[in-house]
Amino acid sequence: MYAILIGVAALWGAATGLLVPRAAYRFSVEPDDAWRDACPAGHALTGPARGWFGSTRCMTCAEVGAAVAVRTAAAPGPVDDAEPEPAGDADDAQGPDAAPPLPAAPRRSGPRYAPHIVAPVVTALACAVLAAATGTRPELAVWLLLAPVGVLLAAIDRRVHRLPDQLTLPAAAAAAVLLGLAALLPEHGGGWLSALLGGAVLGAFYFLLFLINPNGMGFGDVKLALSLGVALGWYGWAVVFAGGFAGFLFGAVYGLGLVMMRRAGRKTGIPFGPFMIAGALLGILFGALAA
Repeated sequence: MYAILIGVAALWGAATGLLVPRAAYRFSVEPDDAWRDACPAGHALTGPARGWFGSTRCMTCAEVGAAVAVRTAAAPGPVDDAEPEPAGDADDAQGPDAAPPLPAAPRRSGPRYAPHIVAPVVTALACAVLAAATGTRPELAVWLLLAPVGVLLAAIDRRVHRLPDQLTLPAAAAAAVLLGLAALLPEHGGGWLSALLGGAVLGAFYFLLFLINPNGMGFGDVKLALSLGVALGWYGWAVVFAGGFAGFLFGAVYGLGLVMMRRAGRKTGIPFGPFMIAGALLGILFGALAA
């Protein structure tokens, strides 16, 4: 039963992770730009939820590529024994009945939306370890619902150093409401009041860091801290401290590595959201195992 639970959680993570690349592609724009509504080749994005959900490839590009590939295969190839035409006769060979030149065939599968492989794998692994640590307690459903959102936010922040309000604020509200429902079910392993207080305290702490150094801490990180604090606070204050500290530790190690490799300076900005989320995941795992 336990192995089945982990397997189902991993399948859920892989399935939802497949939806992350397109959403990450659409959200990864500069603050003043509109969300992307076309693929890299300019084709309009279609699908469920007005094109926000879909595969990791552009289907229009795939159809165009397949059509061109068929046309290329049907075209006659060069004859090896034929004499080359003189240069002066080249223009004479172009008559009204001559076939138009074939365009270069694009990739038949169409362009992908990065990260097309990493996102499903990371989401599946995160859901699997959450299921292994939490077991059959009701809060597992909350973690499995929030995990794809965390991967999506990490992907966006890594690409454009931005955490959209359309994701961070609903995630915080969803975490509070869903954990409130989990607290009504038997055998839950945390406390709803401590979850709400954890979100308030961690959000206030990040807001203080933002006021002290706005260039070093984005306001999107403050909003993300609300939902992460709620999740960590479910298992108590020790988990809030451990998860918050782990995020800073991961970010510091990454920044130090960039400096040592001379790929960044001391004042170079780095996306902090992925490290906050990784630290929160680690804290939740520890809290779930100890509950």
